[in-house]
Amino acid sequence: MEPLTFHPLYMTRVWGGRSLESVYQRELPDSQPYGESWEITDREEEQSLVSSGQFAGKTLHDLWTSHREEVFGEDLTGDRFPLLIKILDARDDLSIQVHPPQEIASDLGGDPKTEMWYIADRDPGAKLYIGLKNGATRATFKNSLIDGTVEEQVHAVSPQPGDSIFIPSGRLHAIGAGFLIYEIQQNSDTTYRVFDWNRMGLDGTPRDLHIKESMASIDFDDFEPGMDAPQGDTLASCEYFVIDQLELRAGDKIKNKNDRFSIITVVSGELTFEKGRLFQTGDFFILPRGTGELVASNQTRILQTYLPIS
Repeated sequence: MEPLTFHPLYMTRVWGGRSLESVYQRELPDSQPYGESWEITDREEEQSLVSSGQFAGKTLHDLWTSHREEVFGEDLTGDRFPLLIKILDARDDLSIQVHPPQEIASDLGGDPKTEMWYIADRDPGAKLYIGLKNGATRATFKNSLIDGTVEEQVHAVSPQPGDSIFIPSGRLHAIGAGFLIYEIQQNSDTTYRVFDWNRMGLDGTPRDLHIKESMASIDFDDFEPGMDAPQGDTLASCEYFVIDQLELRAGDKIKNKNDRFSIITVVSGELTFEKGRLFQTGDFFILPRGTGELVASNQTRILQTYLPIS
């Protein structure tokens, strides 16, 4: 088995830009603002296609349904591949939003989504909006939606490249202008916008807001969280995924953590696989179960994402 790479799916967004082109030398489809690159996805409407090797042209869903044990490992359940991996290019502020918690998601007609953000790059002073300011309440927040002062209710932080933060379902959040972020999340596309800066969408009309669903989903006891402190190599660990950050020197080798697959994100540097296959900054790939080792060509930083074993 060889590492599995996929054709990215590029998504236009009103807050997007062209950093996927300028930073990663990607060829974007046209001159529109592209805010998201879906690197690994198994959604009904958005399918990752394998770009090379023995499975070239197959979808991730094909592999999950027809080659699950061979590629991913034993004792894995579910109709779809459980994770979704993106690059986000925020040149303008994203909407202030929330994802529904597990216990109420189905009642609201959506899916729960817990995610993690890794700061690949940022403009000086760029802000993330995370949780509520101390003293905010459901009532003050609801009033701020009426008078347009939502920003005064939301906590803001200014992280550095290499920082990360865990975003559980229910946490109010928004990415401010000036970020490149790697997002690792549950396989869900349910987002409730509660405030969109009074902005027009790409079609010239206001984007839909989901006030009722947002107010039901927001954790109003989540005050002023900070960026996460790594626990050893581990940046995030929950029932849906574990994400480790590894610092490799030239000649260091990596492989899967267990007898299952993992997802590798090359944050900086280079990795090589046998036969000289090279992976560079901004590359994402699945390392199938039983795959051989990869070797760092130089000083290299990677994220390795895998499923927890219960």
